[in-house]
Amino acid sequence: MATSKALIAVVDDDSSVVRSLGRLLRLAGYEVATFGSAQDFLGAVSILLPQCLVLDVHMPEMTGFELQGRLAAQGDCMPVIMMTAYDSPWTRACARRGGSFGLLVKPFDPQELLGAIAEALGPSHGLVNEPGPGE
Repeated sequence: MATSKALIAVVDDDSSVVRSLGRLLRLAGYEVATFGSAQDFLGAVSILLPQCLVLDVHMPEMTGFELQGRLAAQGDCMPVIMMTAYDSPWTRACARRGGSFGLLVKPFDPQELLGAIAEALGPSHGLVNEPGPGE
């Protein structure tokens, strides 16, 4: 379980991905806000203030990279984890250049996403470690 209820925003135009990731993240102990488009997310970001953004690369109207660039231009530096079903050297290079914490290729292992989120949030929101004997 997460040590506190960090808010994770998921943006993907595939409603089944949004539902399944929302369920996974809630079960892992996170609060979750889901969005079907970059525009929907932009309309709510100032109210929600998520600690991490899980973002699809390929969406109509505004790509994940365009959204990430727009947030950076506004001075919003929340950690971003990109997802794509279309892995390519160009996509990986764009994710790296944009400062993404990771690029997950769909379908990915749920633990891969949870690990990337834990890394992006840092130790204050990591997994709870039980003290060992003598601690």
